[in-house]
Amino acid sequence: MSDTLDTTSSTTTDALSDELRARDAAWSAAASSGAPLEEVLEYWSDDAVVVPPGMDEVRGKDALRAYVTASTAIPGFRISWETGDIELSDDGSMAWIRGTNRVEMTGEDGTPVVMEGRVLTTWRREGGTWRCTNDIWNAGG
Repeated sequence: MSDTLDTTSSTTTDALSDELRARDAAWSAAASSGAPLEEVLEYWSDDAVVVPPGMDEVRGKDALRAYVTASTAIPGFRISWETGDIELSDDGSMAWIRGTNRVEMTGEDGTPVVMEGRVLTTWRREGGTWRCTNDIWNAGG
């Protein structure tokens, strides 16, 4: 099955954007609620690259599994994000999202630490399902 579509129709574009917005929101809900690790990982493609601020790139599912495991082990860790603008490729097989995120944790002195940032993700349709292929964020709102 091909994941390319004719996005010259606003109906098709709206439907794809709505589908991706719902998927991204479901992923944020899963990540922020402490869903099982494999459920959170399912939203990334097998070849995904994540670029956390101030850190090396995290490439592929095995590295992402270790990264998410380490992140969720941080006391008070919680992450959530809001989907902002969505842009689709002409054939509907790729998309880009700009949004915002919020990371919370407990600092070494026991006080809450909150970091808000901006997010840019790329998505690819694989077998009719949107999967995040690149995920980068930085500080600032």
